[in-house]
Amino acid sequence: MFSGFMVNAWIVATLVAIVGAAVGFFVVMRGSAFVAHAVPNGSFAGAAGASLIGVNAILGLGVFSVAGALGIGLLGRRGRHDVATALTLVFMLGLGALFLSFNTEYGPQVYSLLFGEVLGISDNQLWPTLMLTCVCLGALAMLWRPLLLASVLPSSAQGLDPFKLELCFLLLVALATAMTVPVVGTALIFSLMIGPAAAARAFTVRPHLALALAVGIALAIVWTAIACSYASDWPVGFFVGVLSASAYTVGRVWSWSRRRGG
Repeated sequence: MFSGFMVNAWIVATLVAIVGAAVGFFVVMRGSAFVAHAVPNGSFAGAAGASLIGVNAILGLGVFSVAGALGIGLLGRRGRHDVATALTLVFMLGLGALFLSFNTEYGPQVYSLLFGEVLGISDNQLWPTLMLTCVCLGALAMLWRPLLLASVLPSSAQGLDPFKLELCFLLLVALATAMTVPVVGTALIFSLMIGPAAAARAFTVRPHLALALAVGIALAIVWTAIACSYASDWPVGFFVGVLSASAYTVGRVWSWSRRRGG
């Protein structure tokens, strides 16, 4: 389990858990779970289009992630954010259906991108993932204070441009999508972003502690999911989804019992 190709799986899964939990912290804080669902699922159309024209599917996934994030931000600037998110998702899924109809040899990649392929991580995927992790965490560190202030106390963020902050946040989600989808899949990446962060928020309201706890929970989920997937040959995404939901349930039960005890 810790030799050969599995070393890459452990390394990349660790990076994915850290980025997913860190970005997911702000997804939960800003009430943007729908965005965390829409961007990865919509970006799937980019992978389908890239495969159709014969280029790397991950490149297409990244391009559509950014395009989807910008579409949500621009359409939601003057209108309802949930409507903009839904329309962007529907549009990209429509394109994905069109691209898939033109290509009959996309089956294995469809399955991989939908449900993840962490046990098939190659050496040439390791360094790009590491670079994207550094970029994503670096951008998050730069935006930490303004994003936190705008998320917790929007009325107090007088000197900040809400639209620019929203675009920056959406691009962070897109970047996290581009690096995490190949590992846990489009269908369940939002569970890795939402589950650990929501569970951490149930345990504490202190931002720094909640972020650290979210990362710890995400690491535990991903490591356990890899071990279970390796032993059972079931999709890693299944275990990520189940464990994320379980972590949130435990957090809610603990929060409820604490209120009852107080």
